[in-house]
Amino acid sequence: MAKRCDICGKGPRSGNRISHAHNKSRMRQLPNLQKVHILENGHRVTRRVCTRCIKSGKIQKSA
Repeated sequence: MAKRCDICGKGPRSGNRISHAHNKSRMRQLPNLQKVHILENGHRVTRRVCTRCIKSGKIQKSA
């Protein structure tokens, strides 16, 4: 299962983790995805949505 937001498409980012001695190792930052029940075309469906989309109101949660 892909770690990607179903609304905005936000996915993992990669970069370097740098120690005090300036040793570099690769790291992966994952988006904060939550499983939420949303209304989509009048139906209740479960989607994996990032918290930024939830807070900005891009989705309408179902009860």
